[in-house]
Amino acid sequence: MKTAASTAHDRHNTKTAPKKDRIHPRLLDQLLSYDAATGNLFWKARTPDMFSATQCRTAEHICANWNSKNAGREALTADNGHGYLWGRIYGRQYLAHRVVWAMHSGSWPDADIDHMDTNRTNNKIENLRPASRSENMRNCRAHKDGASGKKGVTFNKKEGKWMARIMVHGKHHHLGRRLTPEAAHAAYCQAAQALHGEFARVA
Repeated sequence: MKTAASTAHDRHNTKTAPKKDRIHPRLLDQLLSYDAATGNLFWKARTPDMFSATQCRTAEHICANWNSKNAGREALTADNGHGYLWGRIYGRQYLAHRVVWAMHSGSWPDADIDHMDTNRTNNKIENLRPASRSENMRNCRAHKDGASGKKGVTFNKKEGKWMARIMVHGKHHHLGRRLTPEAAHAAYCQAAQALHGEFARVA
C-alpha cells in the first residue's frame, strides 16, 4: 500500500528519471528539508503556485489538501528491495541518499554514492561519499553464507585448506592457501588495505 509520504504527485510518469529530467537541486531545497542529525528527509509545506487548478478544485484547495497530508512528514521512506530508501518527487523515482547528496553538494552525483558504514538507511552526510562502482563493491560485508564467516576466505575441500582471494577491478586475485581461516583472512586484510585503500572493508 502506498503512503502519502512516498507517493507525492503519483499521478505522473513513474519511470526512474533520466539525467536530463532530474529535478534541479535548488528545487529539492524548496520541497524537502534535511535533518543532519538523523539523515532523514521531510516534506516541506508547499505553496499554491506549485499546483495546477482543475475544473473541480482551485490550486489553493489542492495545495491545502497536499499540505495537510504530507507537510512535515518523513519523505522517501520506501525500501527499494535492496535496503536503500527511495520515493517519488513529481512522479519520478529518487533514491534518498542521492537526493541528500544533491542537496548537500548542489549537483547530482555522476558516480555511485557509497554508505561508509554499509548501512544503506544511514543517510547522514558524513556517512556518504562518491565512489566508482568497483569502489562501492569493495565496501561490502562478508557474505553470511561463507563457510568461514570471514571476508575473502573460502574453504577448498579437495586440499583441506583455506583460500584467500580478493576482487580487484571485477576480477578475483588468489592470495594463496592457509591452514586456518584466520591466517587466510589475515592475508586478505593485508591485500585489502594495500589495494582498496579507504574503501577497504575486512569484515
